[in-house]
Amino acid sequence: MKLSAFGRKFTADAGITSLMDDLGNALASGDDMIMMGGGNPGHIPEIQGRVQEILADMARSEGDTRRLVGIYDPPQGEKQFIASLAELLNREYGWGLQPENIALTNGSQAAFFMLFNMFGGDYGDGVHKHILLPLAPEYIGYADAGIEPGLFHAVQPDISFTDAHEFKYRVDFDAVEVTGETGAICVSRPTNPTGNVVTDEELARLETMARRHNIPLIVDGAYGTPFPNLLFVDATPHWNEQVILCLSLSKFGLPAVRTGIVIAAEPVIKALSGINAIMNLATGSFGAMLAEPLVRSGEILSLSRDVVCPFYKAKMERAVAVFRDAMGEDSCRWYVHKPEGAMFLWLWFPDLPITSLELYQRLKQRGVLVVSGHYFFPGLPEDGWRHRHECLRVTYSQDDDRVAEGLRIIADEVKTVWAEAQT
Repeated sequence: MKLSAFGRKFTADAGITSLMDDLGNALASGDDMIMMGGGNPGHIPEIQGRVQEILADMARSEGDTRRLVGIYDPPQGEKQFIASLAELLNREYGWGLQPENIALTNGSQAAFFMLFNMFGGDYGDGVHKHILLPLAPEYIGYADAGIEPGLFHAVQPDISFTDAHEFKYRVDFDAVEVTGETGAICVSRPTNPTGNVVTDEELARLETMARRHNIPLIVDGAYGTPFPNLLFVDATPHWNEQVILCLSLSKFGLPAVRTGIVIAAEPVIKALSGINAIMNLATGSFGAMLAEPLVRSGEILSLSRDVVCPFYKAKMERAVAVFRDAMGEDSCRWYVHKPEGAMFLWLWFPDLPITSLELYQRLKQRGVLVVSGHYFFPGLPEDGWRHRHECLRVTYSQDDDRVAEGLRIIADEVKTVWAEAQT
């Protein structure tokens, strides 16, 4: 079968497709694989219970059932949810939103595909603009989202050590360069894969750079504030018309409803809605209708703060303690990125004798599915920076006992790799 350039690009091997294939194949095989690779959220009884109540209420309402399955929403998304969200965010944060500042997409991945190709790529007259990622590593799903090649330019981070076996990435502002060829700046907060949280000060400096060049600052808040609030450090909710804030219902506990939320200046929302109409005709109603009562009441904020965040923070603390114990002090050099949010541990093994991809393959043979760190550096030149091949992303959202078993196997395999290299 012969394909166009578009077809060849989006059927080629990609990090995100490899990740999702691995997850699907592991689940379908029935093997006893320890699933620490994907970003599937944990199952939180309080959230599931509230969802069941809302579903039951909708099922009993003829009008709600008809809206849920029998009526197309407009390309901007479900109107009642959008109105309730604007009202909530204005009440809590004083953002001055109108419904025209919010659009829904069929998942955040769809939102980023549209946004990146709206602001990056061919502008005509020989002008090509890129999306600047000021803090690599970044989300695996960005890497292949550009229709044109070379859409992303990324910047190596500044690395500081915060404990004997802990480090943190920070934006190296001396290396961040915004030019006339930059179409937008994008940062995830918290960062997937590292759990890093860009500070309020760093975010303000990035916004100043964006404003100076009249380009948007895209903030991926899929794990962040104001919801689902998987944050273990302070981070202020922030929006104005310079910022495109992208949120999601997935990490609140609703990944299957595929609902992404974009908050932006009205022209951005109008453009996004037009693309939505062409690509999808309409967005799905299910996620918006399911979450609307939680938004209208403000429960989405209180549940995020009082239930979702503590759930993941406790899991993070247990996972870090298990891994520290399993690695010990003197086995080899190892570090965990300071876990400030999200649901991942980012493990760094300096001078590892094999690549992170080879380590991933060895762990897969031992029944542990993780993600090789090399996938998380979109837009960074292959310049021999060994660090990108020394890291793993590990998800700790699932059953604590299984996560602990997986972490102990990772530690054992790393020690085995070093032992083999020294013989």
